[in-house]
Amino acid sequence: MADPKGFLTTDREVARTRPVAERVRDWNEVYVPGSLLPIVTKQASRCMDCGIPFCHNGCPLGNLIPEWNDYAYREDWGAASERLHATNNFPEFTGRLCPAPCESACVLGINQQPVTIKNVEVTIIDKAWDTGDVTPQPPERLSGKTVAVIGSGPAGLAAAQQLTRAGHTVAVYERADRIGGLLRYGIPEFKMEKRHINRRIEQMRAEGTKFRTEVEIGRDIDAAKLRKRYDAVVIAAGATTSRDLPVPGRELAGIHFAMEYLPLANKVQEGDLTVAPITAEGKHVVVIGGGDTGADCVGTAHRQGAASVTQLEIMPRPGEQRNAGQPWPTFPMLYKVTSAHEEGGERIYSVSTTHFEGDEDGNVQWLHLVEVEFTGGKLTQKPGTERRIPAQLVTLAMGFTGTDRQNGLVEQFGLELDERGNIARDADYATNVPGVFVAGDAGRGQSLIVWAIAEGRSAARGVDRHLTGTSTLPAPVRPTDRALSV
Repeated sequence: MADPKGFLTTDREVARTRPVAERVRDWNEVYVPGSLLPIVTKQASRCMDCGIPFCHNGCPLGNLIPEWNDYAYREDWGAASERLHATNNFPEFTGRLCPAPCESACVLGINQQPVTIKNVEVTIIDKAWDTGDVTPQPPERLSGKTVAVIGSGPAGLAAAQQLTRAGHTVAVYERADRIGGLLRYGIPEFKMEKRHINRRIEQMRAEGTKFRTEVEIGRDIDAAKLRKRYDAVVIAAGATTSRDLPVPGRELAGIHFAMEYLPLANKVQEGDLTVAPITAEGKHVVVIGGGDTGADCVGTAHRQGAASVTQLEIMPRPGEQRNAGQPWPTFPMLYKVTSAHEEGGERIYSVSTTHFEGDEDGNVQWLHLVEVEFTGGKLTQKPGTERRIPAQLVTLAMGFTGTDRQNGLVEQFGLELDERGNIARDADYATNVPGVFVAGDAGRGQSLIVWAIAEGRSAARGVDRHLTGTSTLPAPVRPTDRALSV
C-alpha cells in the first residue's frame, strides 16, 4: 500500500484544462501540459490496495491498478510502465479516451471521490515515452506463419502487436489513407493529438508489423485471395454503419452523419485540407445524440466558429449521483460535462426530432422537435410541446448499428452474424470460417476503446493457439463473463 493514510489526507485532484477562450482557438489537447506530474504521486497515494481490487473488475483489460499506483507513488516510473504494459498495449490512448469504468468500481468511491486512476495511467505512460522506457519488442524468432488484420483501430492494432511479438508475420490492412481507424479520424485532435498514434505505429513497424493503407478488403482485395495468402485473418473492421434518422427532410443539404463531419476536421489538422468541406463556421449547429461522439461534434463546431451549438438527446437528463438501479461497483449513467460542453452550447434532453425544414435551395434551416416522456415503458410525445430551432448544420451522432455491409467483406468471407447483426464468434473469437477471427466492435458492437484493446489481445491469443497449438501470449481477461461489464 503506497500510503496507509493517503485516502484520508489527500483530496481528489484532476488534470487542469486550459482556459476555454484559449483552447477553442486551437486544436491542441485541452489539458494544461505538465499539470499532472506535480500532483500525481499524491493522487496515487489515495489507492488503498484493496484486498479485493474491484477496479480490476471494472476494467475490461484487468489492469493491475494498485500495483502501478504504488510504483507511481514511489516515482519508480520504469516499474510502473512495465506493470501498465503488462495488460494494456496502448495506455496513452485509454488514459486520454476511456471513460474509466475502473474509477466507478474503485472501493474508495463508495463514500468518497474515487482515485484518479485514469490520470495516473496517462502520467505513467507519458513519462515512459519521455524517458525512453517504451522501446520496440521484436520477437526472438519467427514462426513462419502469416496473419492479416483487417482494420487499424485499437482492436486491430492490439491484435497485430501481440501476434507480431509472438513471432508471426503480420500485415494490417486499412482502407483509409492513414493508420488508426477511429482513433485517427473519429477522435478530434483536442481529445488526443495524433502524435500519440504515430509513435506507436513506429514502434510496431520496428517490431516487424507491416501496414497497408488505402486497401479495402472486399473491394480492392477479394476475401478468398486474402485467405489463400495468409494462414489466419483477424477482422477488426469496427461497427461503422451509422444509425440514421428517417424523418421528413432528411434529404436536405447540411445534414450529415458524425463520421462524415469529424474526419474532415482531422484531415485539416493532418494538412490534407486547408478548410473542411463540411464546416460549422457561422452556422447554427444541431448535434443529435448525447454521447461521446456527439460531444466531439460539439467541440469541433466550437473550434470552427459556429454561431450556436445545440445538442439533443432523446433520453432524460441523467442524475449527478448513482441511482438505486446502478449501485457501486457497476458503471453508472451520470450527467457528464465534457471539455466540449464547458466551451458553450445548449443541451436539451427528452426531445425527439419530428422533421427538418429547408430553404428554397434545399438547404436545412430548421429542426422541428417535440418533448417526449416514458409512459408505461414506452416513449410517447407530449402534446403541445412542438417547436423548431435554427439548424444550418445537423450532425447525426446516434451510434452505430453494425459492421459495414456495403463492401462485401461479410458476404465474401461467408460470415455468420449474431442476433444483433454483429459477426458471430466463439470464446476464442473464432468465426464460423476456419482461420478467421473477429475482435472489437465488429464482433461486440459499438463499445469503448478499452474493450477494443481487450478483445484485440484476446483474439490474438486465439489466433496464436490456432496457428501453433498453444500460446505464449498472456491469458485474456474474460470480460464477457463479468457481471460488472460496461
